Amino acid sequence: MKPARTRSTAAMAAAVLVTAALATACNRGSTGTAAGSGGGKPAIGIDLPRSDSDFWNSYAQYLEKGIKDEGLNALPRSNSQNDVTKLVANVQVFQNTGAKAVVMAPQDTGAIASTLDTLAGKKIPVVSVDTRPDKGDVYMVVRADNKAYGTKACEFLGEQLGGKGKVAEFQGALDSINGRDRSEAFAACMKEKFPGITVFELPTDWKGDVASAKLQSLLAQHPDLNGIYMQAGGVFLQPTLALLKQKGLLKPAGQKGHISIVSNDGIPQELDAIRKGEIDATVSQPADLYAKYALYYAEAAAEGKTFKAGPTDHDSTIISIPNGLEDQLPAPLVTKENVDDKALWGNNIG
Repeated sequence: MKPARTRSTAAMAAAVLVTAALATACNRGSTGTAAGSGGGKPAIGIDLPRSDSDFWNSYAQYLEKGIKDEGLNALPRSNSQNDVTKLVANVQVFQNTGAKAVVMAPQDTGAIASTLDTLAGKKIPVVSVDTRPDKGDVYMVVRADNKAYGTKACEFLGEQLGGKGKVAEFQGALDSINGRDRSEAFAACMKEKFPGITVFELPTDWKGDVASAKLQSLLAQHPDLNGIYMQAGGVFLQPTLALLKQKGLLKPAGQKGHISIVSNDGIPQELDAIRKGEIDATVSQPADLYAKYALYYAEAAAEGKTFKAGPTDHDSTIISIPNGLEDQLPAPLVTKENVDDKALWGNNIG
């Protein structure tokens, strides 16, 4: 059974053709489908949040596949490059070129409220992927439980270390609901369950070079560091492993001196690192399902369908949030025991 919904009685108008202005719109990449190629389906505007993360690049690949497979009428994709001002400009282009729904993943969840208000005033529904805007109406948030990310990482790492040691935490941007949720849950869990572990919170703004620089400084002060929690493997994995290798600290799991590492994302590179014993675990953030259900809900929104809170047919639960609904998709913990599971998206993407 699909999530509960009702249909609008009004038929949707045919999607508008893309204007010449679309070709020169700011921050737009080369990928795109001309409006009208979706067989009369309503046009959907999609903004990608960044291209400097392996996770988000995987999400983009799944989006393109979904658009093609479903024959959707997607306007040329834009990329806001982790800049809310570019996101606002890109959304304006979508409005001007006939978008009937917009998919976005605002990295600054506090600064997007006025844009959401503008879209609501024009009756253009918004699907927010991975991040939940602090204010402003959204049709649906497609996301996993990010507090669970922090808790799962804490519990695994705490048990690995036997409740004692020193852990570096690469915090995501704290102006993002995801950064706050993961950080708050990790801190609360450590305080309650593993008081013998000292946690060094390192704000990074989701930047790998910042995390690497702060880790280097921390290692100089605390060479006995024995744990790391990376809130986003897509940006932190490569620079972290490179630094540890450079310092002779990249010991495989089970070997004396190994630094236990837990990550979030589930990208193929993390799964390979688990197999090699370079890291111990990751929480697999479902890039494939983010793309699938972002498109599903965007098309449903453009067609006037509605949903309500409750369980879905895809092993998730829709919950009510102050500014709309949120579909909380499953995000499993991956360790050496299940790293080869074919159900993990990181084992399937090309």
